[in-house]
Amino acid sequence: MIILKWIGGVILFALAGLLVLLVFARFMDGPLGLIPGGPLVAGEWVEGPVQDWTFVRDIPLMEIQLVDPPRSRTTWLEVYDKKLYLVSGYMNSTIGKLWKDWPAQAVADGRAVVRIAGKRYPCKLVRIMGDRPTLEGIAAEINRKYGAPLTADMAATGDAWFFAVEPRE
Repeated sequence: MIILKWIGGVILFALAGLLVLLVFARFMDGPLGLIPGGPLVAGEWVEGPVQDWTFVRDIPLMEIQLVDPPRSRTTWLEVYDKKLYLVSGYMNSTIGKLWKDWPAQAVADGRAVVRIAGKRYPCKLVRIMGDRPTLEGIAAEINRKYGAPLTADMAATGDAWFFAVEPRE
């Protein structure tokens, strides 16, 4: 009986700690690994559109913040045909439906900021659905870079949402 109370106390303490961490992260400059964070405030602000993103091709992760709501997260980045893209997978899975609300928020209001290698770029996210050659190119880049089994067909089924990172007007 004492052991069960002790185990219950440990679990309750861990859950309380996780809750505090989730709330605290909302006030941080950027995400804490997989935990969404607050607005991206640190880093050089780069004005103007980037014409060629190949300089970030082999960087594994970027941080992205939606303007509304102003929360940030860490994501993979893909460069195809000199343009920057990101993909949100597992969109039809139970975990994706519970954990990933940012893709729908990005479709509603695509204004965002990406931070790559300490530099912040204002941008907008635009979902790509019907451009088969581009979807295949992005999927091939994800397979090359991360070894993830992504296909262009996943855009049509909704299993993955593909986004172009475009200049903000």
